[in-house]
Amino acid sequence: MTFKEHNPLHPGEFIKRVYIDPFDLNVNDIADKLGVTTAAFDNLLKCHSEVDKPMALKLSKVLGRSPESWLLMQNQFQKENAEG
Repeated sequence: MTFKEHNPLHPGEFIKRVYIDPFDLNVNDIADKLGVTTAAFDNLLKCHSEVDKPMALKLSKVLGRSPESWLLMQNQFQKENAEG
C-alpha cells in the first residue's frame, strides 16, 4: 500500500481556500476582472470546469501566479483523480 502525502486541489478549490475565503473577496468582482460570466467562474470554483490556457492567463493577471502554475495545478488534479 502506498501512502499519498497530499491530494492536489482543483484550481477552483485552491482559489476559494487561498483567495476568496480568507479575504472575503466578491466572486462577481473577480469574474468581471477575469472577463468571464459569474456562472463560468462559479463553475470553476465548484470544480465543474477546468483551467485551460486562456483561463490560466486570465487567472495569472488577476490573482497572480504564473499561467504555467495554474495549468500544472489542473494537470496534477486530473492525474491524481484519474489514478484514484
